[in-house]
Amino acid sequence: MKTYLPNIFILLFSLATLGVNAQIGKPTGEKYTISEITVSGSSSFSEQTIVTYSGLRKGSEILIPGDEISEAIKKLWKSGLFSDIEIYIKDVHDGVASLEIHLYDLPELSDLKITGVKKGKFEEIIEENNLNEGVKVTENLITTTKNYLESKYRKEGFYTTKVNVNVIPVNDTLDKPYVNMVVAIDKGEKVKIKDINFIGNEVLSDRTLLGSMKNTKEKMFVRVWKRSKFIEDDYKTDLVSVIDTYKENGYRDARIVSDSIFVNNDKTISININVEEGEQYTFGEIDFIGNTVYTDQYLNAILRVRKGDTYNGVLLEKGIADETRPDGQDITNLYQNNGYLFSTINSVETNADGRVIDMEIRISEGKPVHFNEVSVVGNDKTNDHVIYRELRTRPGELYSKENVVRTVRELSQLGFFDAEQLTPNFNNPNPNEGTIDMEYEVVETGSSQIELQGGYGGGGFIGTLGLSFNNFSLRNLFNLESYKPLPMGDGQKLSLRLQASQFYRTYSFSFSEPWMGGKKPVQFSTSISYSNQFLYDSSTGEADTDRRFNILGVTVGLAKRLSVPDDFFTLSQAVSFQHYNLKNYSTGLFTFADGYSNSLAYTIGLTRNNTWNDPVFPLGGSNFSVSAKLSLPYSLWNGVDYEALEIERSEEEAIYNDPDASAAAQNSAYTRMGEIDQERFNWLEFYKVKFKGEWYTSIIGKLVLKPTIELGYLGAYNQARGVIPFERFYLGGDGLGSYSLDGREAIALRGYPNQSIQPVDTNGNTTDDGAAIYNKFSLELRYPITLAASAKIYALTFVEGGAAFNTFRDYNPFQLKRSAGVGLRVFMPAFGLLGIDFGYGFDPLPGQTEPNGWETHFIIGQQF
Repeated sequence: MKTYLPNIFILLFSLATLGVNAQIGKPTGEKYTISEITVSGSSSFSEQTIVTYSGLRKGSEILIPGDEISEAIKKLWKSGLFSDIEIYIKDVHDGVASLEIHLYDLPELSDLKITGVKKGKFEEIIEENNLNEGVKVTENLITTTKNYLESKYRKEGFYTTKVNVNVIPVNDTLDKPYVNMVVAIDKGEKVKIKDINFIGNEVLSDRTLLGSMKNTKEKMFVRVWKRSKFIEDDYKTDLVSVIDTYKENGYRDARIVSDSIFVNNDKTISININVEEGEQYTFGEIDFIGNTVYTDQYLNAILRVRKGDTYNGVLLEKGIADETRPDGQDITNLYQNNGYLFSTINSVETNADGRVIDMEIRISEGKPVHFNEVSVVGNDKTNDHVIYRELRTRPGELYSKENVVRTVRELSQLGFFDAEQLTPNFNNPNPNEGTIDMEYEVVETGSSQIELQGGYGGGGFIGTLGLSFNNFSLRNLFNLESYKPLPMGDGQKLSLRLQASQFYRTYSFSFSEPWMGGKKPVQFSTSISYSNQFLYDSSTGEADTDRRFNILGVTVGLAKRLSVPDDFFTLSQAVSFQHYNLKNYSTGLFTFADGYSNSLAYTIGLTRNNTWNDPVFPLGGSNFSVSAKLSLPYSLWNGVDYEALEIERSEEEAIYNDPDASAAAQNSAYTRMGEIDQERFNWLEFYKVKFKGEWYTSIIGKLVLKPTIELGYLGAYNQARGVIPFERFYLGGDGLGSYSLDGREAIALRGYPNQSIQPVDTNGNTTDDGAAIYNKFSLELRYPITLAASAKIYALTFVEGGAAFNTFRDYNPFQLKRSAGVGLRVFMPAFGLLGIDFGYGFDPLPGQTEPNGWETHFIIGQQF
């Protein structure tokens, strides 16, 4: 087969045959009229098309020798369609010449095979290198494909990547040539860095300079957070960090003279970095030029640079504009948060004599800018008023970068839009008039979720159906045209849930309106739930519906966003009522089988949430909450002598536990204990205090560290009345609620079975009644696999510990059940949060002596 980058060849008659005289160094030609142009070779193009491409015309005059034929060949080659282009003179007589264009079409790509990488990368390689079927295959295409792929993978750390591109002719009878291409990629292993050597450094140690390289590290056995893989882009960034370290220490003239990479015999690499440190400088006079809005003294306080300080170029740049923090305290943000969008701040060195640098901070303040039009695009389901009430930027107000950033955060927190694609667009800036249009571009995601589960547990089949509509519209409930499939768009939340087996049933309904009345961010919420649980009948193996425990609960609450100390605070209040009704329900949980308990409580809570921006995967900020749930102190006025009841119950309990007592006496004692407990707990008297704090810190990029602290305490006003058997804390497992219906709170502690961490008293005895006190500490490291709107997926690793106690006498916050493990979370708009954790419990469960070991936990709909 012919080559694809042909030798351009022109066959002309000799000058002697043509009778052309030439002088040395300056050839001359004679004019000929083209009588005929023919085409030979192999091409799918028509003869007329090829002649047209060449620029030659029948009847035109050309010089032989001359430039016309050379230009024709150049034009044909420039078209990128042909190979082996040759032009012959077939016949010459009486000033007339006939020409023949001989060429072949370039072959087209018929089939492409890629080896050495995963199939998921094929499309990316094809698109980046234009290797689509039908493309013209040239030597340039082959060379650029090879070079591009080798460069691409070397940048990713595969320093020894080799790429071979083979072209195979296709033998067929078609009218144009085809080839198959095989791209064989051998990425090899990611190259590890054996050592990094600094040459020429005397002031700063190798250790200091190595520490400034955040992503390029030497091979080390104990290295955990950063692997010693060579990534070219990271390496280049780290070279800048080395110079920044010098600038931070006053060496503003420091530079990297050269750097070189050597491949070692053990397939590692060594890096030599040659630095020139220069002299150390200090700051001299710092003058502000052009400022009229703020005084020199105020700007100096923001800049944080003083005369006589060691020169620090990095600190100077951050004081002017901190690129690492959009909300940083710097001069640029100072101006932009107060309307001066078009302000510019530049630092200029005016003198550097004697290693003392005088600076001028030149400020062009410009004209204050006001928002002209503020709009939102991309919302098809969510009504405009739901979005506009969250905006911190309004027409006519002064421009504020801080308010733009806060608006993006607030819209992200709604949960109706993809936080990764929420974009603020600045349109029609007009520095002369001092106006700008603001447009927030949103991409809606599914805000409704369905929970449909089935499984076997608790002695039978358990089915769950849950529906959660997070962008509901109550006002359109009777508007049939708005059902798509339900009325949506007003930002309200409606949830329905049914869970049932033959032994229990739970029904719940909740509704919340985040802006009650539509004027202020005051959230109204209400919920109703009803549950019943049946005892197991050992004679039939089925549930005994005549022996049941029923709970009816109603809650109404209000939550108001505060403005002091800042508007990240929310004050919430709620009133709740639960009615517990036992019908012939004898278990170890209560000493009375028939009776009831009522709980009327007031809950007040204070939260501060400034996490940003994606509520599924926050990159920064913190979330704190403290709450107190209080019942009325009934014992102050109901006239019951609870101390006497406590003494009497202790006496009855002693009879019940006396092995020498008769069965009749024991039964009588147990019945009386139940009567006493019924009187103690007819109206529940308690207070419950909880605290939770969590922080999100981006370590590098989107690698996020999340520490968490949780504390809880259930207390009694009247110690003689005692701590109630409801509202207790059950520690261990995945933290999901179980079918036990006594108002318990399930606290997650991975690495241990659900609700298995029970209090142990000073005598070493355990109970199954839950805890009155608990604490939990956890540290979680998260990294996203994808944050696409269709599915957000992130991996995590964790260490945590927790403990449960009944009294402060037994309380020891460091007597923890410890665990560690890994997990995965998947958030899909239609199903909420799903996940799995593998946790290892390092400590034994109460009553055991061996570590608990591995536990697998499935997460469904839990908090992020």
